[in-house]
Amino acid sequence: MIVPYNSDYAEQTVEMWRNSKEQAIGQKEMHSFDSHIYFINHILPVQFQIDLAIMEESVVGIIAYNETEISQLYIHKDYQGIGLGQMLLNKVKAQSGGRLTLNTFEVNKNAQLFYEKNGFKIIGKGNENEENLPDIQYEWEVE
Repeated sequence: MIVPYNSDYAEQTVEMWRNSKEQAIGQKEMHSFDSHIYFINHILPVQFQIDLAIMEESVVGIIAYNETEISQLYIHKDYQGIGLGQMLLNKVKAQSGGRLTLNTFEVNKNAQLFYEKNGFKIIGKGNENEENLPDIQYEWEVE
């Protein structure tokens, strides 16, 4: 089930997000748990809509997006590969203006495969992120 983010889910969401990100990039989260809670409740929603994937009353995925950009997409490590990311991505594509951009870490090979399978093309590379890791910028356009 996909639901709009609600702060009642904050702790579950942040725990899942941090674990998924750590697995994806092999690096511990640099921000405290409390500052991550503040970020999802007060900073991220200013520019992005946040949706959650819920299964059996547990948060198993998050996507933060607007009409032109995907800021965050993480799926619980135990629920990857069963279509949740696809479901969230398809919803965002349908609500987009026909073009989306996103960044993913170069070390996150699974994310690269996922985005490329879903029609995203590389448009740039850099490392303008807090983690100071090389990243890849992708773009998707409706055909």
